[in-house]
Amino acid sequence: MAMEFVESQTAVNPLDLLEEILSANEWPFDRSSNDELLVDCKGSMGSYQLHFSWSADLSAMHFSCFTDLKVGQARRAPIYELLAICNGRMWLGHFDLASGDDSPTFRHTVLLRGAQGASVEQLEDLVDIALAECERFYTAFHFVVWGGKDPSDAITASLLDTVGEA
Repeated sequence: MAMEFVESQTAVNPLDLLEEILSANEWPFDRSSNDELLVDCKGSMGSYQLHFSWSADLSAMHFSCFTDLKVGQARRAPIYELLAICNGRMWLGHFDLASGDDSPTFRHTVLLRGAQGASVEQLEDLVDIALAECERFYTAFHFVVWGGKDPSDAITASLLDTVGEA
């Protein structure tokens, strides 16, 4: 079956809207170019760097949320196993190791072809979900990187649900 090519209008750069949202919320950011925006933020578990990259040619925004954990060569194999476990538990995005940076990174790309642009809600949800997933799995990453734990044990220990009150 052949696909037909239908020319569509390029979506509006979502980084312009994102810049407005960040300014309104007084979040410091760096707009290094028309197609790239960086935000540093602090979570309850660690520090994160949010990186947004816009491709007008693809009408797509790529988003990465870098954690502050560094994975040494000796811990790469167990981290890859842990990343696979984490990714199997997620609905949106995925984790990988950032090339050259060696930190577990949440990634997701939003396709906007045919849309007028991203909505405020889409951008807020993207950031909220990324930070929530990074926080949810941060302890497991830490257990594997610094504690030398087995990935299965690390995920089990980090995702324990507390019941009752202390």
